[in-house]
Amino acid sequence: MGERRNARELALQTLFYIDMDKGDPLELLTIFCEHFKEMIDEKVNESQKAFFVNLVQGVISSQEQIDALIVKSSKNWKISRMSVVDRNIMRIAVYEFLKLPDVPSRVSINEAVDIGKRYGTKGSAAFINGVLDRVRELENIED
Repeated sequence: MGERRNARELALQTLFYIDMDKGDPLELLTIFCEHFKEMIDEKVNESQKAFFVNLVQGVISSQEQIDALIVKSSKNWKISRMSVVDRNIMRIAVYEFLKLPDVPSRVSINEAVDIGKRYGTKGSAAFINGVLDRVRELENIED
């Protein structure tokens, strides 16, 4: 497991919470961090915590662009019809593609697929892999 896996999993949990609550996303991030402070401190060091917060804030601020790429790359799927887990895993990976050039896209995809296997449904890993690969192609993202 990569050293950033726990940070990505925390980002997924936070984005899931934000998706389900529909309140102000940045307020919900703060609430999540306060409420689950002990768990966060156990799972990640300070560097990983900064990465986790960056992922969540980045997805929130770029969500419109990210969602448009996911929809464009998934055949006949609306973002609202995708599982909450799958769409948030893909949002994290697409954010990494677009805004974190130090993270190779193949690492983002592998991490997303592995997290999808752990938290998603039986078909999540294949769906996530296919959509992210297509985003990478359409956006000419290289490692």
